[in-house]
Amino acid sequence: MSIGYWDQVQATGFEVPGDRPLDDLTAELTTMLGSTSPEVRDGTAYPALATWIDRGVYDDLLTGLGDGMVAGLAVGQGESGTDTIFRRSFSALVLAECLERDNEQHLLPAAKVMEWGDRIATWFLTEQDTRGFVPGKGWAHAIAHGADTIGALGESPHLAGPEHALLLDILAERLLQQSAEAPLAAGEPDRIAHAALRILRRNTLATDVLEPWVHRIGAAANPFGGPVDHDPFAPTAGPQGLLRALFVQLSLAPDPPTVRPDLLLVVIEALRMTNAPYLRVDNG
Repeated sequence: MSIGYWDQVQATGFEVPGDRPLDDLTAELTTMLGSTSPEVRDGTAYPALATWIDRGVYDDLLTGLGDGMVAGLAVGQGESGTDTIFRRSFSALVLAECLERDNEQHLLPAAKVMEWGDRIATWFLTEQDTRGFVPGKGWAHAIAHGADTIGALGESPHLAGPEHALLLDILAERLLQQSAEAPLAAGEPDRIAHAALRILRRNTLATDVLEPWVHRIGAAANPFGGPVDHDPFAPTAGPQGLLRALFVQLSLAPDPPTVRPDLLLVVIEALRMTNAPYLRVDNG
C-alpha cells in the first residue's frame, strides 16, 4: 500500500479505514515499524497503532497484537549498526502501549503480562544496538524505548514489590553494562529515571530496598580517585546522569512516591560522594 493511503488515514485523525480488514492494516503497520524512514515509522506506523490501542480498537485482540510486538523484538537480534534496530525498538514502544492499555482496562491475564515482561527484560538487557539518533533515519533509541516499556510493565496491577525491585535492578544493569566506547548520549538516563519513578509510584518498596540500589549506581558513577590510564568520565557518565536525573525527577515531578524524602537524601549523598571535588570551597 502506498504511503499516500496512510497519509489519508493520518489526515482523518487516524480513523480506522473501512475498506480493508483490520488484520491486513495491522500487518502492514507492523512492517512499517521497521522502516528506515522516520515519516513512515515515527509519523505513521507508531502513532496509528498507538491511537488505535488507546481507542480500544484492539481490546479484543490485545494478546495477539502484543505477541506480534514481542516477536518483533527478535528481528535481527544480536545485530548492531543495521536497520533491523528500528523494528525491535519500535516493537518495544508499541508493546508499552499494549501494557498501558491493559493497566487501564484489565484485559490480559497475569500470565500473559509476565510472559511479555520476561521477553522485554531479556531483550532490554541483551540489545546490542544502542544508537540514539541515526542520521538520515531518525530515532532508533532502543534503550529509551525499552525503559518506557519497563516503566509501563511496572505499573501493571499484576506486579508487586518483588517484581518492582527486579525491574529497578534491570534498569540499573542495562545502564551499568553500557561500554564506555558506546555511551548513552541521547537522554537515556532521563528515560531510565522516568521509568524508575513510574515503578516507585507504586509505593511497594521501602528505603531499605532502594538504598542499596542507589549505592550500586553511585559506586559506578565516581570518576575521581581511580587509575589515570584511561578517561574516567566515559564509563561513569551514564550512572552519573542517572543519579542527576533521579534527583531532578524526585524533586520536581508530580505525584512523588511516599519514600521521596528518604530516597532523596540517599540520592543526594551519592551525588555528594561522586562530585566531591566540585563541592569544596577553594580558600586559596
